Amino acid sequence: MSTIDPTAVFEERRRHLFGLAYRILGSRADAEDAVQDVFIKWQAADRAGIATPAAWLTTLCTRHCIDMLRDAQRSRVDYVGTWLPEPIQTRTEDTPETQAMLASSLSMAFLLLLERLTPRERAAYLLHEIFETPYAEVAEMLDMEEAACRKLVSRASISIAQGKVRHVTPPQVQDGLLAAFREAITAGSTGSLASLLSDDIALCTDSGGKVASVEGIFQGKGSVLTLLTTQLARYWAHYEWLPCEINGGRAIQLRKNGEIAAAITFAYNDKGQATNIYIMRNPDKLDGLAFGPEVLS
Repeated sequence: MSTIDPTAVFEERRRHLFGLAYRILGSRADAEDAVQDVFIKWQAADRAGIATPAAWLTTLCTRHCIDMLRDAQRSRVDYVGTWLPEPIQTRTEDTPETQAMLASSLSMAFLLLLERLTPRERAAYLLHEIFETPYAEVAEMLDMEEAACRKLVSRASISIAQGKVRHVTPPQVQDGLLAAFREAITAGSTGSLASLLSDDIALCTDSGGKVASVEGIFQGKGSVLTLLTTQLARYWAHYEWLPCEINGGRAIQLRKNGEIAAAITFAYNDKGQATNIYIMRNPDKLDGLAFGPEVLS
C-alpha cells in the first residue's frame, strides 16, 4: 500500500460509500458527513496492514452509519409532522437494467420501507441485496456469525417484500403523470390525472415545522384531487416548474425567486398508477438539491 496514493484509493470507492451511506441514513447531508469521517480515518490508518482497502472502507462506513442512524432515530422522536428522507437529485448511468435497479433502490417509497428495519437489518439487507456483498463478508462487516447474518437478511427481506413498492415504472409513463399533474394544478383539469392515480393514493408533506404546508396525510383519489385543485393550486400555480430526476425517478422542483420551494416525487404500483405523492417542503432538506445531480452506485 505504501506505493499507492491513499487518496486515489479512497476516491475510487467514494461513490460506492456515498451510495451505501445515503441508503442507510436517508440523508444526503449525513451521508456526506459519514463519508468524510471515513476518509479522515482512512488517512490516519496504518494502511500497510490493510489487505483489502475496499472491504476495510465499506466496513468502517457501515458501522459508522449504523451508529449515526441510531442517533438520528432517537432525535427524530421530536420531529414536527411527517418525516421523509432527504431527496437527492440523481443522474443514473450504465445500462437500462442498471438504471432500473438503481431507481428501485433509491426511491422515496423504498427508503421509507427501510424505516421498518432495525439499523443492523437495514445495513445487512443493503449490503447483500443491493450491493451484492457475499454473506460471509457482510457477517464480518457487522461482526457476527454468518448464520446469524443470513437470518438477519432473511427477516429484512420478508419485511421489504411485504411493502410491495419496488415497481420500476417506465420513464414515459412517469412523464405522462407529471404532465397531467401540472395540468391539474395550473388549469384545474383533472381528467387525465384521475386515471393515473390509484384509488387509495396517499399524499404527505414534510415541512419539519419550518414553513407553511398542508398537514397530515391525504388518503384516497377524491381527497387528493380536491387538495391539488384547491389549496395546492393556489400555492403553486405561479411557481416555476422544473422537471428533474430525484431519487432515480421523474420528479418536480418548484422554484420561487430562484429558490427551491418544494420537491415532489411519486411512487407507483405495477399498473403504472401513482400510489403516493411525497412533497418535501423542509428547507433544510431541500438545500442539497442545489448541488446538482449525483451519480450513485
